[in-house]
Amino acid sequence: MPEMSFVVRWPDGREQSCYSPSLVMHDYLTPGAEYTVEDFVERTSEALTVASDRVLAKFGMRCTSAAQQMEEIHGVSASYRAGAVRILSMSGAELL
Repeated sequence: MPEMSFVVRWPDGREQSCYSPSLVMHDYLTPGAEYTVEDFVERTSEALTVASDRVLAKFGMRCTSAAQQMEEIHGVSASYRAGAVRILSMSGAELL
């Protein structure tokens, strides 16, 4: 199953490396784009849920890494009332 990483910059300039167990993130985020914090959280939550569902369908269990990443994004986002999140990079790889 392909996995991917993506790097974001929060409104205060903090950069965060994130993980998804599926390339589905490409359907929700665009490299170089900016999203409001609220929109970013919604998009990544939906994408990580889809990714975890794909893991469940293939392996019979949800992806705990996707759930952890979603929690981290929610936790960091709580610090911002406004502003934009920029998608700095996205890269994917096929697991061997």
